[in-house]
Amino acid sequence: MLRQLILILLLKTSIEGTRNFKSKTDDFDILDLSHDDDIGAPNYPRQKRTHQNIKKQVRKTDLNVTTISANLGKSYKGFVDETRETVYNYEFEDEANATSTIRVTVSSVDSSTKYPVLFVVQQQRSVLSWQVPLELENVFEYCTVSRTLCPVHTQSGKSKVKKQVLIQVFSMNPKPQPYTLRAFRVSPPKFILQSGVTYDVVSRPSEPVYYQYKFPDGVDSVVVKVTAPTNSSFCSIISVQNIHCPVFDLDRNIEYTGQYQSMTTQAAITVERKNYDEGMFFVVIVVKPRDYNCKGIESVMVPANGDGTCHEEFMRIKQLQVTIETSITRGDYIMVIGGTVGVFLIFYVLAVIIVIWYWCRNKDTTASFLASTQQSQLSDRDSLPIMGSQTAEPVNYGTSTGDTYAGGSNDIPHRISPTKSSSDDTEDIDTYDLLPDAEREKDIFRTKTFLYVADLARKDAKNLSKKYKLYYWNLLTIAIFYGLPVIQLVVTYQKVLHVTGDEDICYYNFLCAHPLGVFSAFNNVFSNIGYIMLGLLFLGLVWNRERTYKKTIEQSPELEKQYGIPQHFGLFYSLGIALVMEGIMSGCYHVCPNYSNFQFDTAFMYMIGGLCMLKIYQTRHPDINANAYKAYMCLAVIIFLVVIGVVYGNLVLWIIYSTVHILSCLILTAQVYYMGRWKCDLGIFKRIYLFIKTDCLVCARPMYKDRLVLLIIGNLVNIGYAIYGLVTQPKDFASYLLAIFIINFLMYSMFYITMKIRSGERILLLPCIYIVIACVLWGFALYFFLAKLTTWQLTAARSREGNKECTILNFYDDHDIWHFISSMSLFISFMILLTLDDDLITTKRDTIPVF
Repeated sequence: MLRQLILILLLKTSIEGTRNFKSKTDDFDILDLSHDDDIGAPNYPRQKRTHQNIKKQVRKTDLNVTTISANLGKSYKGFVDETRETVYNYEFEDEANATSTIRVTVSSVDSSTKYPVLFVVQQQRSVLSWQVPLELENVFEYCTVSRTLCPVHTQSGKSKVKKQVLIQVFSMNPKPQPYTLRAFRVSPPKFILQSGVTYDVVSRPSEPVYYQYKFPDGVDSVVVKVTAPTNSSFCSIISVQNIHCPVFDLDRNIEYTGQYQSMTTQAAITVERKNYDEGMFFVVIVVKPRDYNCKGIESVMVPANGDGTCHEEFMRIKQLQVTIETSITRGDYIMVIGGTVGVFLIFYVLAVIIVIWYWCRNKDTTASFLASTQQSQLSDRDSLPIMGSQTAEPVNYGTSTGDTYAGGSNDIPHRISPTKSSSDDTEDIDTYDLLPDAEREKDIFRTKTFLYVADLARKDAKNLSKKYKLYYWNLLTIAIFYGLPVIQLVVTYQKVLHVTGDEDICYYNFLCAHPLGVFSAFNNVFSNIGYIMLGLLFLGLVWNRERTYKKTIEQSPELEKQYGIPQHFGLFYSLGIALVMEGIMSGCYHVCPNYSNFQFDTAFMYMIGGLCMLKIYQTRHPDINANAYKAYMCLAVIIFLVVIGVVYGNLVLWIIYSTVHILSCLILTAQVYYMGRWKCDLGIFKRIYLFIKTDCLVCARPMYKDRLVLLIIGNLVNIGYAIYGLVTQPKDFASYLLAIFIINFLMYSMFYITMKIRSGERILLLPCIYIVIACVLWGFALYFFLAKLTTWQLTAARSREGNKECTILNFYDDHDIWHFISSMSLFISFMILLTLDDDLITTKRDTIPVF
């Protein structure tokens, strides 16, 4: 009895709880949807929601939700506000085992950013949403938006597959907001790109487009090329993305994944199959709302209204053409690399042939000369007077009127060094200037009116050789300490490019950029192989020449002291090392060429130019050439100026640089004119005053006409170029400075050859051939160098406007050809310096003039 009473009480409590819960749930407005064709009526009857994927919403007022059974290709118009919402239900059949997609275009002219119209698209695997007006960069508002839905590839045994897409439209505006909507199918032929076919594309900032591409069998890489006419150069972003949903096709998110480039009229992206697991990718095109990112300047635009409404004046219509072309194969890489190495191996073969021919031709001549030299030495020893029995004849040095050596004749005997045994490695004390008048003797010898090489080759050859060896030892040290951080930096750049996909970091010629391994443009890196191979070849030729020369002077020691141009090979070794390092540094620069590492490509070019001029000067001034420490310090200052000029290229810098350039030319002029006997100290102003008073004002006749002519021409050219730089202020400061080195080297080389001919000396056949070949090669090299394919002075997008197709073997572009020809030109120029004075080997040193 008690048990029954308890059961009755529990049943009654349960019924009352159920009633209380039902009464509470009646306070909520549970919204449902059902089909309603009259979507334009001012009042919507409350309908029951029919699709479970639409979330339940709670509002203070009643919400009328309408579901439309929509058809693809048909336009729909309607109104939404805070009480009305519309859902379009697209159900359609699609081809099985095929890829197709839907594109949705919506607009709402009267909408505002305060109360936008919201669109939500639900698919089988993804949800996409946006608002109208679409606000880009928080400034530009677009009231027409078009988006491509993520394509779904279905695998099925049936011929047709049913698909469904829901588009929900709503707004929180209290007032009705009109809108239009149209969804249509994009068929596979218009969505899936094919190799070698050009597709016309139209895009706007609020209407991005993208397409799909699948690698054909046997194709490992392709090039996506996008072009636009010059009248449609609006800034845009071209992106290659992996197959995934959602697709990042808006201005604010397109840089989140894949590879991408900014573009005005031209872009090209090389895509490798290994980076895309499914062998497919999307090509996404987004037009930027403004041009600053591409052009560096803002275009004139209609400003946005202050009321937050959108207008169609901002519609920047960009017309493009998209083409995908297959790239070269692995077999092509092997063939081109092997062919390139083979071309430079021809230089090695020719060098060996010339060396053998030269040795055979001069073997008998050298032997007869050595025999005559030894006979002459025996005759000289027999006729040598007793030391101190007579004094050398006074020599007229032709110096102008001065404070110390007025009249100009001095009775200073020539010092005769005792003959040394070839096996004696100790240095004779007579090789040092220990006399109190050592400096006075240098002044007399170096200021003679007519100088001969013997006058400037009085120092011990071994000491000079040690001095010139410092050039290549110091250069090796510089190369190691300079090269290792450079390699580390460019490798980091390459990693950043691969990780971020931002191809605006590196200024390649994208129409001819062939990747291999970690290199995005392997052809630009590998084309520097010529510098390295020819640099090593030149080092080998210098070594062979030095070895042959040492063997010769072992047989006749007097040849080193009395005949020909003094042979010092330290600067030649330095030139060979500099050529090798130029290839390495240029290769490092082309790993990722850009604004911040251009000096890598030019640093050793400056060194080559400076070392070439030092070598020409050293040839007939062996005793007074600059030491290695000062020379490299000057080059370091120049490289420092390049860095400052690239980073801070303003008017103040140009004024400072032009002033330093002109003053350096004047100081160097005095140093060269007076053969190193002019000093830059506190007495310089007094000496300049006396020079102007005694020489310039009375029109005194110059002592050294040849030197004066060279220095006048050189100063006029350099001062004119300095003024030109100050007036025009070129953006490419590094190339401007490199041109100074090239111009001065060419002027000095022409002067040397001209003076050599003027002095009655011969130029042998081999140097003549080298000179002709060098002139031809430098002409072609400069032609290809001036063909600007890229320039980091502009933005990445503007730089790509100059990109061109490959020139040779569908692998090398014009800049690669510049690398090849310039490496050959430098090598031949070095060979000119090495062989130009071979006609003087058997000429007495005291008859070889200095100029």
